[in-house]
Amino acid sequence: MSSSLKQGQFIGSLDCGTTSVRFIIFNQYADILAQHQVEFPQYYPNPGWHEHDADEIQEHADKCIEEATGALEAAGWAKESVKAIGVTNQRETTVAWSRKTGKPLCKAIVWADSRTKNTVAHYETKLKDTGIQVSPGVWKKGQDGIDALRNITGLPLSTYFSAIKLRWMIDNYPDVHKAHEVDDLLFGTVESWVAYNLLGGVQKNVHISEVTNASRTLLLNTATLQWEPSLLEFFQLRESILPKLVSTSEVYGNIAYGPLAGVPIGGLVGDQQAALIGNKCLTQGEAKCTYGTGAFLLFCTGGEIVESKHGLLSTVAYQAGPNSKPVYALEGSIAVAGSAVKWLRDSMQIIETAADINTLAAREKDTGGVYFVTAFSGLLAPYWDPGAAGLLIGISQYTNPSHIARATLEANAFQTRAIIESMKLDSGSDLKYLKVDGGMTNGDLAMEVLADIGGFSVIRPEMRESTALGSAICAGAAIKLFGWDLSKPETLAEVNTKGNREFTSQLSEVERSARWKNWQRAVERSREWEEGVDAEA
Repeated sequence: MSSSLKQGQFIGSLDCGTTSVRFIIFNQYADILAQHQVEFPQYYPNPGWHEHDADEIQEHADKCIEEATGALEAAGWAKESVKAIGVTNQRETTVAWSRKTGKPLCKAIVWADSRTKNTVAHYETKLKDTGIQVSPGVWKKGQDGIDALRNITGLPLSTYFSAIKLRWMIDNYPDVHKAHEVDDLLFGTVESWVAYNLLGGVQKNVHISEVTNASRTLLLNTATLQWEPSLLEFFQLRESILPKLVSTSEVYGNIAYGPLAGVPIGGLVGDQQAALIGNKCLTQGEAKCTYGTGAFLLFCTGGEIVESKHGLLSTVAYQAGPNSKPVYALEGSIAVAGSAVKWLRDSMQIIETAADINTLAAREKDTGGVYFVTAFSGLLAPYWDPGAAGLLIGISQYTNPSHIARATLEANAFQTRAIIESMKLDSGSDLKYLKVDGGMTNGDLAMEVLADIGGFSVIRPEMRESTALGSAICAGAAIKLFGWDLSKPETLAEVNTKGNREFTSQLSEVERSARWKNWQRAVERSREWEEGVDAEA
């Protein structure tokens, strides 16, 4: 190490998203000192299929760590200044690899992939007719079975969750089937795969899964934070394929190679929970929404599991350490947010860059009566209708590309409001403001539209890498750096406080209600378009 380089105290965050990997190095105030980001290939081999190559994700992760560390040193700081790293990841995306070789057995199935509709239908029938064994000799089936599954996991049966994707892999890929039969299969979500590799791969065989990610598999009992034997039996999965469960903030081991060899990994957390932490929504009643490829709204419910009666999911928000009690959240997921903007850019070619949507939409003061239900792969919360189809309605000869651009921004806002309406009903509390982050929030118009249609204040921080920041906070807290403590939100008071901007609604309540009513009519017309696919709620 060159003696001319300064020593500091920094935290790294490896953010493995749906389309790119980035590594960001933060100081204690969440100022970014160095970063590197690389997009990785997306594979769409059949309609409704969406795959990643797990090896490519790992290669890109290694490259980002190397480049960002190089940039830190170029800026005059020693790489030894990075005291720990956190990892955050796209959730539900399912990786199957070999215990013997440490290599993936097939492409990873991405969270948004909808190939498993028939697998879902099969297990819906099984739940109805056979049910699940909730305790020795006690079976729940039909509606009782559906309720029992919800009570255990907080989730419905859906193409979205990992156990369904894993079951499809075992049933459809001979290599995965064989590995399951001979006990050579390791299953994990992306944090599990990345940690396995960073901590030494097949030599060390550290096979772990963090609880917020595990809570998205349909295999975790969210009350006990243990894998649920009755669900392994239901999905016919061997227990030995499962990772060891760990908390959101603890030291899991040290990086085995590369420029940060020897540095501890101290935080693992699913991307949406990471954004909740990064936005410091750590106490009951606080909410954030991340607008990336999809959009994900989390509402912190504190130490209690709030069971949703209105189409939302109960999920683990974080567990501050191995001996800490979990904190829970209600979650609403929108499958299509930024990907609708990408569709306008790449498929429809009515904008050249994603940022152009705001400029194009600003040319008109409204949508000219156009509503866009962006159900490209069905609808998630609060509708849960895999058979819904994308719908542009209200088109006339008057309609122009600006109206469609604006309708795309409004679709995002309407779906956010639909989730918030459900959250209000479930939690019994009103939402005063929504903290936001993610690529779509860069546009002021998009945020104005969100405040107008939602009828609440939207708060946007200047530094919007909230997901990466969340995993950095977890890692910092694990090694007790900067006095950070996840169970004491006041210890994070100085993190990311610069340049918050608030957007407030400028629409009249009459106008807002009229548009909301029309949106609901549009959604009804989009539903159950694909025949033979039942809505799940």
